[in-house]
Amino acid sequence: MSTLDATRAELALVVLYLSKAEARDKICRAIQYGSKYLSNGEPGTAQNVDKSTSLARKVFRLFKFVNDLQALISPTPPGTPLPIILLGKSKNALLSTFLFLDQIVWLGRTGIYKNKERTDLLGRISLYCWLSASICTTLVEVGELGRLSASMKKLEKDLNKNDKYQNEQYRAKLKKSNERSLALIKAALDLAVAVGLLQLVPKKVTPRVTGALGFVSSLISCYQLLPSPAKSKAP
Repeated sequence: MSTLDATRAELALVVLYLSKAEARDKICRAIQYGSKYLSNGEPGTAQNVDKSTSLARKVFRLFKFVNDLQALISPTPPGTPLPIILLGKSKNALLSTFLFLDQIVWLGRTGIYKNKERTDLLGRISLYCWLSASICTTLVEVGELGRLSASMKKLEKDLNKNDKYQNEQYRAKLKKSNERSLALIKAALDLAVAVGLLQLVPKKVTPRVTGALGFVSSLISCYQLLPSPAKSKAP
């Protein structure tokens, strides 16, 4: 492959990536929390960027609550333990509520909805929903990682002394385990970010700490949304 062809392929991946509204939202999220880290809650340019980017992101999330509403009523994979099912459905319900209330907050921040006290109250309620959803997500990922670990150990025994990394099924489970481990780290970071935004532990989770954790979480989200080179070649 020539250098020009390689450049075209890379640009095609970039275009595919940026064509996703979710990817643009996560890039804006990285800017938002990076600005929060720089401002440390102090007035100035960084705080203005933080606030304006936060408001812009709410537009990206308009009607996004429908996605989690659909996941809430969708059937779960067979064999999933009841506790994980309940936690997963609770997460969907909480995220859907968070995203729905966030739209009302956007209306209040733009001046369309005039009741500032109600807007602030709904904003805190929505953040508590996100905090609770992050707790559910963390528990779901822990449970799923436990199930994956058990199935991988069983598969290792079945393979005996054969090279387990040559086994396609084992490699698929290992890849899934790595993906869930990353999702667990992100969920834990989001949990801490929600605590910071709600100022539940203001002396420990300061605006700078919140910004740093949110920035790392955003980078993880951006990575998770990267297109697969193999998939990008599909028509």
